[in-house]
Amino acid sequence: LTKEPRYFLQHMKNFGALFLGPETNVSYGDKVIGTNHTLPTLGAARYTGGLWVGKFIKTCTYQEVTPEASVKVGEYCSRLCAIERFWGHKEQADLRLRRYGGQNVGLGAKK
Repeated sequence: LTKEPRYFLQHMKNFGALFLGPETNVSYGDKVIGTNHTLPTLGAARYTGGLWVGKFIKTCTYQEVTPEASVKVGEYCSRLCAIERFWGHKEQADLRLRRYGGQNVGLGAKK
């Protein structure tokens, strides 16, 4: 234990769980207050925290853009895909530039 438990909370960046103060203990975390005994090891705390109920919640994402936004995004996407040589992805962007922006972008252009 330490006299200033919040010091560590404010100064540490990578940890699975901190149990602060004499009132808090590991068994509370394991059984009652939310954190779990399954914590990241071997440096995994750099990119993930400990196991908690949120790890079991399914998230679904979706994307939707307007025709105008598709043109703006498509111009950047087309260039990025060409740089990365992702020709199929580039063509997906170019198709929308032709369809929604009236731009004369060649089919499968590998520039």
